[in-house]
Amino acid sequence: MAAKKKAKSEQPANAVAAARGRKGGGSTFSPRKSWEFFKSIAGTIALFLILRTFFVEAYRIPSGSMIPSMLVGDWLFVNKLRFGPHIPFTDVNLPGYAEPQRGDIVVFISPLQIDQPWDPTPILVKRLIGMPGDTIYSRAGVVHINGEAQRQGYAAGLPGSPGDAADPLFDWQKRVQLKASRFGAAPEQPTVDDWGPLVVPEGRFWMMGDNRYNSKDSRFWGFVPRANVRGRPLFVYYSWNADDSDRPWPALTDIRWSRIGHRFK
Repeated sequence: MAAKKKAKSEQPANAVAAARGRKGGGSTFSPRKSWEFFKSIAGTIALFLILRTFFVEAYRIPSGSMIPSMLVGDWLFVNKLRFGPHIPFTDVNLPGYAEPQRGDIVVFISPLQIDQPWDPTPILVKRLIGMPGDTIYSRAGVVHINGEAQRQGYAAGLPGSPGDAADPLFDWQKRVQLKASRFGAAPEQPTVDDWGPLVVPEGRFWMMGDNRYNSKDSRFWGFVPRANVRGRPLFVYYSWNADDSDRPWPALTDIRWSRIGHRFK
């Protein structure tokens, strides 16, 4: 009699456990759940790639060529939609809603840099100085566009600046510089301060860093094709003192809080 009572008392508990097992309360493998998880991960990755390819991409400033506009250690978002996104692994650029203009800060693929075979076409950020059809030249470190003197670059004339110098990489200019023009003849040997006049070809741009004496730009590797343009910087989302910090773990302890949110004109 006691055994029968015990069996009856255990029956509901066993029934509940069995029901839970049927509902998947255990660690049984479920192909449906695995497929749903895979679709969720794949969708997230696809969305990230679409945003990165066609809309916004992060970029880090590795050098001081754009000081004071941009500092070493700035991390910024680049608007890729503005000038037209590039379809990866193709030569196709989709239309944008604006065209690059003189004075814009532009992110682009560098023309071939023969002196650095380990990275011959890096992604760069410079200021657009010369538009197609412009006659551009420099005398005594002052850039002229169509005969009009432009604002001098950062560090021009400051003590300790490298100053004028020739470079073998400037020799490409000799093939395209004007032998005679209303702006005078080109120097026999182009230098950092004295080069041109040159006419910017159709569909190409002349790019220079704001920090003229610490910038490897169009003076060294030539005109930038319009197809190489990738976007325009939006704002700084993170910045740390990567130049001369004396703190441990400077990326965490020497953050430039005043730079975060800085927008570019």
